[in-house]
Formats: sequence, structure tokens, C-alpha cells
Amino acid sequence: MTMNRRPFLQVVRPYFSVFDGPLSIIIFLLLCVGLMTVYSAGIDFPGRVEDQMRNIIVAFVVMWIAAIVPPQTLMRFAVPIYSFGIALLIGVAAFGMVKKGARRWINVGMVIQPSEIMKIAMPLMLAWFFQQREGMVRWREFLVAALLVALPVGLIARQPDLGTALLVLAAGFYVIFLAGLSWKVLVGLLVAVCASLPVLWSVLHDYQRERVMMLIDPSSDPLGKGFHIIQSTIAVGSGGVTGKGWLQGTQAHLEFIPERTTDFIFAVYSEEFGLMGNVVLMVLYLLLIGRGLIIAANAPTFFTRLLAGAITMIFFTYAFVNMGMVSGILPVVGVPLPFMSYGGTALMTLGLGTGILMSIQRHRKLMQT
Repeated sequence: MTMNRRPFLQVVRPYFSVFDGPLSIIIFLLLCVGLMTVYSAGIDFPGRVEDQMRNIIVAFVVMWIAAIVPPQTLMRFAVPIYSFGIALLIGVAAFGMVKKGARRWINVGMVIQPSEIMKIAMPLMLAWFFQQREGMVRWREFLVAALLVALPVGLIARQPDLGTALLVLAAGFYVIFLAGLSWKVLVGLLVAVCASLPVLWSVLHDYQRERVMMLIDPSSDPLGKGFHIIQSTIAVGSGGVTGKGWLQGTQAHLEFIPERTTDFIFAVYSEEFGLMGNVVLMVLYLLLIGRGLIIAANAPTFFTRLLAGAITMIFFTYAFVNMGMVSGILPVVGVPLPFMSYGGTALMTLGLGTGILMSIQRHRKLMQT
């Protein structure tokens, strides 16, 4: 028996050695918590948990493939992936599919949302760009990088998809910041953004302005535009310290919480597990971000440091924006909670990002041995 087992372990070990242990454990715990919450939130939606398990399997395969690919290969594909993503976004603007008033999808044999590609393509492209100019990064390079960010962000915002546009913008900003952007420039940009708020307000769509107004005073339209925020904050607050218990959330099961398996899953979790559950969840996210930053700090090249740092901060942005939105401190935008919200596209994007982190960590070790 022992003789048969040893060759088997020798065969399978290389396939699992690509995974980073701490990162894998954290994501496994988040996925378990997510499945429990999806089960409770989607108890009236038959097959929701089974679908999410299939999504997890697909994301796992994507993560495994990304973890195998060396960072040098990723760097060679940075420009083609970015260019392909831009071409698809232009295709969406020209003849994309319209759903619920938004033109975000395109049929290329299968229906895809190209803006999701840019969440990874953006930091990949900028990390490649700055790698080519390592040691020679001046204001001209930052200007070119800003243009590389502005093109896809503008195309995505026109769809309109403000949530994804902000995530892509954040992904690009993190790379530019980590590449050495001066704090003085950041302060200047902040002042410029504040000064241009009246102009930005005028170019927002009506529904986007309504979301901002509902953040300020959701009670002005409690049965309409403010319904989402009011019900989610009630759910978060009603959980108390220990929560009402798994499957015992009244706001979710009486269908007061909208989009409760996707964007507002944090409200369901908060109601059932309370403040103590939220602390555990935040600790898991902090561990995820901390591990990613450690991988970034130990990365062997400028490209891998920028890429790992940006991907890690994207995870932070996902979690911060979603929790802030559900808690009523940020406007409602379509941003899922990482590894918890139901959905295949976002989970595959997160799996790809995690796989890239594991690839950077794994090949760092290989380079040292």
C-alpha cells in the first residue's frame, strides 16, 4: 500500500506545489464563508449554491493555470492582452448588446463583458510599461501611463458602468503610485479633482447623480432610489454584536435586501453573524492583503513588484467599496465582495489575480534555488 501511495504523491505534488500555502488557506476560508452566506441569501433561488460551486471550480482552474505561467511570460503578453481588451471595448461601443439600459456585453461566439478583462490587463500593461523604463521614470512616463489608464476607463464609463470604471481606474492608479509618483503630484491631483467636481457632476448620468443624492439622504425616496441603502443598513445594524444566527436573517428571508446574493451579500452576512462575524471577515481580508503585500515586497523584479502590489490593492478596493456601499458610507455601485458574492465573471477575475500572485511567489523561490 505504501509503495503505491508514494508514486501517486510524487505525481500529484507538482500540480499542487504551485499554490502558495497562506494565500490558499485564506481564500479557502473566504470561499467557505461565502458559500454559507450564498446558501442563506439564495434559499429561495434553487441551484444558486450549485452554480456558485461550479464558478469556484472554474476560478480554481484559472488560478492554477495562472500560477503555473512564469511572470516573464505574463510580461510578454501584457501588450497583446491590453490591446485585445481595448479592441473589445471599442466593439462594445459600436455594436455591443444592451441590457437594462447599459451596453456592456459583446457576442464573440459567447457573450462576454470586456471591461472585466481590463481589471487585470490594466495593471499588467502598466507594470510592463514601467519595467521597460526602470530607472528612467520621469513625468513623461507618468503622463503616458495616465493616458493608458484614461482610454479604457473612458470607454467603460460610457457604457455606462461607473463601478467597473472606478475599479479599472484604481488598478491603474496603484501601479502608477507604486512606480514612484510623488506625493506632491497626488496632492495636486486631489485639489484638481475637488475643483472639477461641478464639471464631473454635470457629465454624470441621471441615475449616477441619484445614487450620490441617495447616499446623502436615502429617506427622501425610501420606496424608490433609497430603498437599497435603507434596507441594507437596517440589516447591518440589526445583526448586533453576535448576529441573529445562520439562516435566521429576517431582512434577507423576507426579501427586503435587494441583490442579496451578489452586491449586497455583506448585508445578509452582517445580519446573521453580527459584529463578531464582521471582525472575523475583516481579519481574513487583512490577512489576504497582508500576504499579497509580502509577496509584492519580496518580488524579484520591478515588473512583478508593481503587478503584485496593484493586484493586492485591487482586492482591498473590492472589499472596501462593497462594505462601504452596503453600510451606507459610499454610493451604490456594482462591486462584488471578493470571494463571497455569487457570480462567475468576478470570481474568475479574482482567481486570475490570485494565480498571478502565486506565480510571482513561486518563481521567486525557483529563482533563489
